[in-house]
Amino acid sequence: MTKKSPRFYYKGNQLKQLRAFCAVAKSGKMTDAAEQLFLSQPAISLQVRALERELDTVLFERHGPRINMTREGQELYEMARPLVEGLDTLNSRFNRQMKGDLNSGEVVIAAGESTIIYLLPRLVKEFRERFPNIHVQLRNVTGRDGLAMIRDDEVDFAIGSMLDVPSDISYQPVYSYEPALIMPIGHELAGRKTVRIEDIAPYGLILPPRRLTTWRMIDRVFQQHQVPFNVTLEVGGWEVIKRYVELDFGISIVTGICLKEEDKLVAKNMSAYFPKRSYGTVMRKGKYLSAQARAFLDVTEEANLPATPWNA
Repeated sequence: MTKKSPRFYYKGNQLKQLRAFCAVAKSGKMTDAAEQLFLSQPAISLQVRALERELDTVLFERHGPRINMTREGQELYEMARPLVEGLDTLNSRFNRQMKGDLNSGEVVIAAGESTIIYLLPRLVKEFRERFPNIHVQLRNVTGRDGLAMIRDDEVDFAIGSMLDVPSDISYQPVYSYEPALIMPIGHELAGRKTVRIEDIAPYGLILPPRRLTTWRMIDRVFQQHQVPFNVTLEVGGWEVIKRYVELDFGISIVTGICLKEEDKLVAKNMSAYFPKRSYGTVMRKGKYLSAQARAFLDVTEEANLPATPWNA
């Protein structure tokens, strides 16, 4: 049989000693501490004396059945009490956390602007209806900043869209939206039943900034089809892009998540050329999720979100 190291025994014994010490310090009597811990009074006394030997100090001044803590004892009690109480309640706190105390707590979510505007309002609304006492924090970040927050455990997870998934990140798509070519009412392409990718080339495109996923996806598709494209305006935010398209500054290729029935635009489905855009949950692999975070993920997977509205 392999002999266990003395260090193992030291740690185990010290926990017992500290628990006995704290019980005596709190009650002021060895007998009361013994009853609390279901031990004999001599056993409690032995644990305390062993701890005093380990620390090479006197923790109690003994005056008959009543004992008083020394200054060193008081210092140790302030340090040890939270540790002992934390260990004593560990099982109940762990079980409560695993079962999920959904009457309190918070969930912190990172997301980009489009996700916060178009996707999360419905999810947050449904989550709040089910769990009104859980506080929701939304962090408006770009993709790169969101990944940094995920890796640093500053958020529980992120919700958004990813094309290239790093090896340390888990991405679970939940929703998908079709791509659309949007143009002002009366545009030359508006009356066509179908629009080819070659038909777009003569017109200026309004696109999000180059650093974002949408630009990279559009550039990749045009290169695959060996069709040139011209960007006349670079601006962030789908709502801003739609507004400039309405004003006839150009046309744009957007994700269907941003289209609404009331938009004064003509939209053409471009799924024959561009891939659907998925949105889902993003988190660090191996990340432990709280009950509150798991509850939000359940809502995300169960929510019945409306499909893309098409007006042409």
